[in-house]
Amino acid sequence: MRDRRTLLRGLALAMLVAVVAFRGAAAQRPDDPLPSWNEGPAKQQIVAFVQAVVDPASPAFVPVAERTATIDNDGTLWVEKPTYIQGFFVLERVRALAPQHPEWRTTQPFAAVLDGDLAQLEQLGESDLLELISATSAGMTQEQYDAELRQFFATWRHPRFHVGYAELYYQPMVELLEYLRQNGFKTYIVTGGGIDFVRQVAPTVYGIPPEQVVGTTLEYQCQVVDACTALVRQPRISLVDDKVGKPVGIQVHIGRRPVFAAGNSDGDIQMLQYTKGRAGASFQLLVHHDDAEREYAYDQGTEQALDYARQDGWLVVSMARDWRQIFPFERK
Repeated sequence: MRDRRTLLRGLALAMLVAVVAFRGAAAQRPDDPLPSWNEGPAKQQIVAFVQAVVDPASPAFVPVAERTATIDNDGTLWVEKPTYIQGFFVLERVRALAPQHPEWRTTQPFAAVLDGDLAQLEQLGESDLLELISATSAGMTQEQYDAELRQFFATWRHPRFHVGYAELYYQPMVELLEYLRQNGFKTYIVTGGGIDFVRQVAPTVYGIPPEQVVGTTLEYQCQVVDACTALVRQPRISLVDDKVGKPVGIQVHIGRRPVFAAGNSDGDIQMLQYTKGRAGASFQLLVHHDDAEREYAYDQGTEQALDYARQDGWLVVSMARDWRQIFPFERK
């Protein structure tokens, strides 16, 4: 009798394990293109839009050749706090070059960097950041600059999460990029960050080749000895790819108005408006940082974008509500 009860308990336990496993598999839904997104209106709107633009019978149909998506980087595809990842790179470069520039110790914005004041660095304006970028890379050949970037990315770790750049992207947004590509979209990064900085990591992190990155660009000069064998970075900016500069960068580098655009801040307003202004279907997405536990919660620098989102019908994606998982390292 005891053996029979033991057998029955074993069968019941096995059935329970099987039910739990089935429920877990069903929750993940292997056919789900956006598994890190919670089920809800945000995910439904994205899927419905994509299904509509790829359906030849739909009034929202968009030919493959016109399916262009432009996505911001900092705060939209990867973390931007406590300051931009490129800001940490510039910080390292200022410290490395400081012995050659004693005047930096008493000159802003260099003094803030040398003091390691992240709170002050976060308040630096666009012109300050551009000055730092220019001063720390002008005169380098492109190959020298790329080598410095590779060294930085190999060793840098986030001060809060203690992982490198390859673990700091937003899993739901990378899934969205892949979902768009699976449906005939050509995906571009359009960022206020340095074009060469983002090109260094875009292929491995986002599956986006360097030629599909649009960003703030320094001027270059061809270094000629017997022939032009190197490009040298100049201390001048040729394109500030932020705010009104984003539609300009899109035209210069892409030459086509996007169908889908995503951002997270006031610096992305004009890109989202430019996308909405196309003739035919379009989609605008704004990532809202409202999850202090898993990432950060802040509206500073996004106040106007949130107003435009409500006014113009952009989709506002809540990190806390809409994303089941934020970072890839959460799985570990």
